[in-house]
Amino acid sequence: MTDVFKILEERGFVEQMTHPDEIRELFKKESVPFYIGFDPTADSLHVGHFVSLMVASIMQKAGHKPIILIGGGTATIGDPSGKSDMRRMMSREEINHNVECFKVQMSKFLNFDGPNAAIIVNNADWLLNLNFIDFMRDIGTLFSVNKMLTAECYKQRMEKGLTFFELGYMLMQSYDFLHLHDKYGCKLQMGGNDQWSNIIGGVELIRRIGHSDSYGLTFKLLTTKEGKKMGKTEKGALWLDSTKTSPYEFYQYWRNVADEDVKKVLCLLTFLPLEKINELCNVEGEEINNAKKVAAYEITKLIHGEEAAKQAEDAANNLFSGNGASENMPTTKLENIDISLIDAIVKTGIAPSKGQAKILINQGGISLNDNKIDDITYMLSEKDFSDGFAILKKGKKTYHKLIK
Repeated sequence: MTDVFKILEERGFVEQMTHPDEIRELFKKESVPFYIGFDPTADSLHVGHFVSLMVASIMQKAGHKPIILIGGGTATIGDPSGKSDMRRMMSREEINHNVECFKVQMSKFLNFDGPNAAIIVNNADWLLNLNFIDFMRDIGTLFSVNKMLTAECYKQRMEKGLTFFELGYMLMQSYDFLHLHDKYGCKLQMGGNDQWSNIIGGVELIRRIGHSDSYGLTFKLLTTKEGKKMGKTEKGALWLDSTKTSPYEFYQYWRNVADEDVKKVLCLLTFLPLEKINELCNVEGEEINNAKKVAAYEITKLIHGEEAAKQAEDAANNLFSGNGASENMPTTKLENIDISLIDAIVKTGIAPSKGQAKILINQGGISLNDNKIDDITYMLSEKDFSDGFAILKKGKKTYHKLIK
């Protein structure tokens, strides 16, 4: 079989493993059923899920079997990992809607037919019918609360208060692994490194019950060189749904990543060979911009298709060359054009607040129809829409079309 561990390691995915030597050998000798979990807390996947989807796709192409677990049951609690506040509890109707949206987006990465076809399961199918007394007797007795409270995912919540409701999350996720192990022969749980504590819980639960074939592996989170999570924009998350984040905005995000992050992005979020990636990135000065263009195009193509990627690329090239094509530019329709420039900036998402909009204007970072505006009291009017639209620009690279 293809040495998938070598591929994952060389491309920079692997962060931690429970049994390194055994996992390496396991990948070499058999097709391994593995699972990755997704909590359906929105009706679209976002960039934070991207690495998980890439890992699942690479694993499947190497002959292993993906089990995609949708956390329809655990989402009613909310994973405390990396959170300082308790999540809003969701209704079953919300969760079911989000699950259907996820399935459509995942089909771009995974094959649901063939000998190692991916399957999607929803843990609501087994968690929502559990008997509390039986569960606490059979599963709860195998977990030490003292040990659980040393996990990072709970430490962060201790100061503000950790509910018993949230404390149960690790037990439920661990039980998911046990259920998938018993029903589908699942041997490996994979996830982002923020899931390490929960993954260990599942591996140890299966082994305490008497099985030795449970393993865990985490992959690196998608972060910038400063350690901040990638995928945040002025509007919030960078979504994989084109109605939430347009292909042009998506393209522009990757086109503008820091020089130091381009190679990581190409390795983790594209299927380009490493030789090609090294060729693109082992350059000096302005030449790195070519690698950014390739990254933006390849990533956008993977999520939105080749046609959308080409349109986004053409729109960006035209704008930066001064041709001004705006067909694929992010667009906001104004109900009333007699509003302040500050309100327009916030309405388009170019700035998250009026305070930030004022700062941008005062610093000379805002242009309207190629005219720099330095007046924070500026009001839009008909003269700004002589072509039927106006182009709002932040800096040199962020454009937005206003239509009346």
